[in-house]
Amino acid sequence: MSRVRTQSLLGALLVVIYTGLIASADGITKVLAGGYGPVQIYALSGAVVVLLCRLADRLPGQRRGFATSCPRATALRSLATVIAAICFFQAFRLLPFAEVFVFIGLMPLLAGAMSGALLNEPVRPAAWLALLAGFAGMLFLFPRGLATVSAGHLLALMAAVAGTFSMTMARYIGRFEAKPLVQVFYPNLCLCLLMLLLVPFVWQPMSAGDVGWVLAYALLLFAARWLLVVALRLLASYAVTPLMNLQFIWMAVIGALGFGEYPPLTTYVGGLVVVGSGLYLVWDQFAPRGPQTAAQPTRPARLRTDP
Repeated sequence: MSRVRTQSLLGALLVVIYTGLIASADGITKVLAGGYGPVQIYALSGAVVVLLCRLADRLPGQRRGFATSCPRATALRSLATVIAAICFFQAFRLLPFAEVFVFIGLMPLLAGAMSGALLNEPVRPAAWLALLAGFAGMLFLFPRGLATVSAGHLLALMAAVAGTFSMTMARYIGRFEAKPLVQVFYPNLCLCLLMLLLVPFVWQPMSAGDVGWVLAYALLLFAARWLLVVALRLLASYAVTPLMNLQFIWMAVIGALGFGEYPPLTTYVGGLVVVGSGLYLVWDQFAPRGPQTAAQPTRPARLRTDP
């Protein structure tokens, strides 16, 4: 098996593991959103993730520090991560899991556009068809139709745009930066510091059980984001994001068992369409290519302030 195929399969496996971890974290978000605001939750969880990053950096073979060769791209990724986190938190408060997933399913289309513009990763025509098929699958997952737009839907859309930009920046940074832990550290440090400025005004006492939920959320988030950064270095971003739609399976199970949310049959039909399009895009990542498409994507130009 060629090196490219091996990397693609490893990247796909990491994304599958990521979907399980991040869907579990989203389930905890929905639990906590019923009693607390995003400021308090992200101040605590962000601090825990930053601490975990510091501890992980002290492990043998991992001591690389947190200096980055892409400061502007890292700042943009951190800001986008903060926006996505806050918007997703509010969307989970207002919408069922299945409806939030509709907007998560839009991320492959957004990634295709962003990766072409920012990473010089043009998507093949057949892959665009798969992306559109995945979007069509998303329509099955919207139980009341697109006409019933609410504040929750708009927040979910903002979260999807910001989240996709954050992942695109992660792949950009990964082409110049060999330290994946850096990409976990700075977004969570930014999130923690911004929330700490506001937390005195909104703090609510927390039970020991809820503190435990926050710690579990932070651990899952740390592991998930670390795996995603590594996966984005191995697999094209437009192939990573459709695979992330495997979250639907996890979210359907968590929604049913944890919140009594039982989606209709059309939801499962749409989920199969989405998963199928994601598997095709992974195959497309290392399918045979002609002489002009076999070359690796051109390295993107540095952002202006990056050395």
